[in-house]
Amino acid sequence: MRIDIYRRAEHAGHFSYMAVPEGKLIPEEAVNTDWELTNRGVDMEDGATQLADFAIDAPIEQIKAKGYAITSITKLANGSPQR
Repeated sequence: MRIDIYRRAEHAGHFSYMAVPEGKLIPEEAVNTDWELTNRGVDMEDGATQLADFAIDAPIEQIKAKGYAITSITKLANGSPQR
């Protein structure tokens, strides 16, 4: 699957990331936040259990459930990722 990656600034210079299937719009519930496109057409393995560069756990399951995958709040609270 190919995905587009968006990011938004959080506290202390950290970012959260959202993965959306390539070419799809950001889902309605996430549009009101300041997401900026950072990577377009990223290849994600069919069996990916995480996107470590973006601190996203279970990306395939998240995308199937809600149409996008987002940075784990736990990982963000622990001070990652910074890019």
